[in-house]
Amino acid sequence: MNFTRRAFLASTSALAFAPATFATGGETPFDRNDVIAMARDLASRPYTEREMVPQEWQDLTYQQYRSIRFRLDRALWYETETPFNVDFFTPGLYFPRTVKVSTVEDGMTKPVTFDLSMFDKSEDVPELPIDDTLGFSGLRLRTEMHRPGKTDEFCVWQGASYFRAIGLHEVYGLSARGLALKTGDPDGEEFPEFIRFWLERPKPGQRDMVVHVLMDSPSVTGAYRFNVTAGADCVMDIESTLFPREELAHVGIAPGTSMFLFDQTNHSRFDDFRPAVHDSDGLLIRNGAGEVIWRPLANPTRLQISSFVDMNPRGFGLMQRKRDFSDYADLEANYHKRPGLWVEPGSDWGKGSVTLVEIPADQEIYDNIVAYWRPMEPYAAGSQVDLSYRLIWGDEPQRTPMPRVINTAMGENTFGDGRLAVIDFEPSELFDDPEAMTIFVNSPHAETSEGVLQRNPDTGGLRLAFSFQPGDRNHVELRAQLLKDKQPASEVWLYRWTV
Repeated sequence: MNFTRRAFLASTSALAFAPATFATGGETPFDRNDVIAMARDLASRPYTEREMVPQEWQDLTYQQYRSIRFRLDRALWYETETPFNVDFFTPGLYFPRTVKVSTVEDGMTKPVTFDLSMFDKSEDVPELPIDDTLGFSGLRLRTEMHRPGKTDEFCVWQGASYFRAIGLHEVYGLSARGLALKTGDPDGEEFPEFIRFWLERPKPGQRDMVVHVLMDSPSVTGAYRFNVTAGADCVMDIESTLFPREELAHVGIAPGTSMFLFDQTNHSRFDDFRPAVHDSDGLLIRNGAGEVIWRPLANPTRLQISSFVDMNPRGFGLMQRKRDFSDYADLEANYHKRPGLWVEPGSDWGKGSVTLVEIPADQEIYDNIVAYWRPMEPYAAGSQVDLSYRLIWGDEPQRTPMPRVINTAMGENTFGDGRLAVIDFEPSELFDDPEAMTIFVNSPHAETSEGVLQRNPDTGGLRLAFSFQPGDRNHVELRAQLLKDKQPASEVWLYRWTV
């Protein structure tokens, strides 16, 4: 299988681009409040687009850019007692603007300067000009994880306000963003950019690392503090302070961006040897009332946006539940090792909605799934918005007490009319007596059958099958759940079927 552009962008850090050395230059005092003050000051002035790097860098081909690799022995804090190393990426190609990077030690900050000698490059890379516009396009963190005495990467920031992370034995998949603006709007989306980073140097034996980031955009500025801990799951505690330049009527908090091409719900549209292709297969929500919702993802034929209205959600996130190689049969992409991303609000977020945007896609190089929290009330121009939340990257880091949906399949009802939906639930003690279970199936748009519940000998859990009659409708909302003694005995399964 050919190495795709998307596979490259989703795994840049796995290519061993490495980093930089400390810069020379004067040290200055530093505090998080300094970043907040910078964001406030930026918001008081008109937005100015940052300068691009010289055209020669922008004109690099995909293969040329990919062949510029950072030397690991030039990593920040390389071969010191500091438990983290930091690698850096060059600008060019998809990354025409650079970011400023500084270190923070004992309350003092010092810049990290760009030096092309930090990188190895192949012979087909042309001579590239060096001037004052040059800096790094992003950075990644490494620490001891899988191999005693050696570092492994686990977190990357690169491009706009995108970043991603992994837990143990995982490969990069979905991304997060600092902020989403106007996602899916007819007038187009706005992409805020992280423009400056401050890296607090961890002490020997420290398992977390603090990264401060300044964000800028035509509509808003922001100051972010990331406290990042590597491990079986990568945990990020995030504090953000936003300063809107103008009213933010459509803002997405803690957005996750992923890819879903096909699975058993729509495989007939793709002539592909693999059973499924996706970075995530569902949106998991634990709403303010404690209800657990599983919404399988779709690749629609036209843009669709789903809103799950809530008050103070307990959490939500895009998950990759299918974890076996046979689920994908892809030796290169390793989709079965992609992490899920769980969002936990750290403070009351009030009224709003978990919003899911699904964009039509015909190739796996496109990230066509976005999920975020959209506040009901717009953020006013000139205001200050303080938010805190936790991101957890891992193998479904949030497990609920409800038996989970582990597969959804759909197709023509061969022995009847309409469409057939088949839902598999994982094994549970609640399912010891299937005859004691009650099936709830509902649709506001279409007639549904009562449903049949059977033991699945392969999974050990239960399978629910029911049919529905879409008629001439182009979409049908569906809802299903298992009950026992009138109490929930499974997650709530929600799905939007479309033509």
